[in-house]
Amino acid sequence: MTRRTATLVTSIIVLVISLGLVTAFPVPFVSFSPGPVKDTLGAATKDKPVIEITGHETFPTSGELDLTTVSVTSPNRDLTLPQAMRNWFDPTHDLFPRDIIYPPDQSAAQVEQQNTAEMTSSQDSAVAAALEEAKVPYNPKVSTVSKGSPADGHLKPGDVILKIDGQPATQVQQVGELVRKNKVGDNVTFLIRRGGAQQTVVVKAAAAPDDASRPMVGIAIGVDSRVKVSVNLGQDIGGPSAGTAFALAIYDKLTPGPLLAGKHVAGTGTIDAVGQVGAIGGIQQKIAGAKDAGATVFLVPAPNCAAALHSGVKDIRLVKITTLHEAIGALKALASGTGEVPACTP
Repeated sequence: MTRRTATLVTSIIVLVISLGLVTAFPVPFVSFSPGPVKDTLGAATKDKPVIEITGHETFPTSGELDLTTVSVTSPNRDLTLPQAMRNWFDPTHDLFPRDIIYPPDQSAAQVEQQNTAEMTSSQDSAVAAALEEAKVPYNPKVSTVSKGSPADGHLKPGDVILKIDGQPATQVQQVGELVRKNKVGDNVTFLIRRGGAQQTVVVKAAAAPDDASRPMVGIAIGVDSRVKVSVNLGQDIGGPSAGTAFALAIYDKLTPGPLLAGKHVAGTGTIDAVGQVGAIGGIQQKIAGAKDAGATVFLVPAPNCAAALHSGVKDIRLVKITTLHEAIGALKALASGTGEVPACTP
């Protein structure tokens, strides 16, 4: 073997080894891809529906109302360079820096715990918004108390709020409205029911983190009602983005007449207790997953419309929503063929 040939062979061997190391070496990214969908009007198991309601008359539904998800690279798994490149070139997939999705200061267990907590909170908010829209009576109650907030140590989760500063609180939104009638530093007087007994609790209002002039006490509000709603889903679905789908399914079951009229609808969006729909991540993957499952309509939170229009998914109608009330109106218009259906537009 000549020196020139030996050099060439050595170079090829080094190149092959280098390529092998590069392709096997993990890259600091995670992939987003279309995840499973679940019909919120359907069955979770043989014996249980996804949405189970007791304490109130329920009505038949028709069609499918899918919550949508994103499959994310597991925190215990790394992507190699070829895998990352395949995700990069697939229009239904996306890549994000690993540290954004899985912060270095959080363990995998902590991330999962946070996702579970967000799912539970979204369900509570969905129930509150749906009961309000369906005009089913309830009382507002404390669902969570922020640690270190003015309410910490004074109010507790489960406290039913009857009055604030002597004014009746009969709706979720009234709690915030009545608190905001005070000034930062004022004492806010709550009449609550705890453990079957009424009592008065005084909380000193503090400034909201995002607005020094706005008073807050640090509580999230749910509902206390004879209507009990159970959401039966597997442990592999977490986060807050199914809130709007939950609220629509609850509303559909609580009110006469099938909301979808047999249509196959999918959607996404966070929801708060007063029915405001919020933005989510992974909209393009969710639309792709919905289309694969057979949906013909997709409910898009208004802030996600621009990204939704670039999903590249054909033959699925993108309906823009900002509130639960608006989503219900759009679905009724689609069912009847009359009325306004807000659309995502360029």
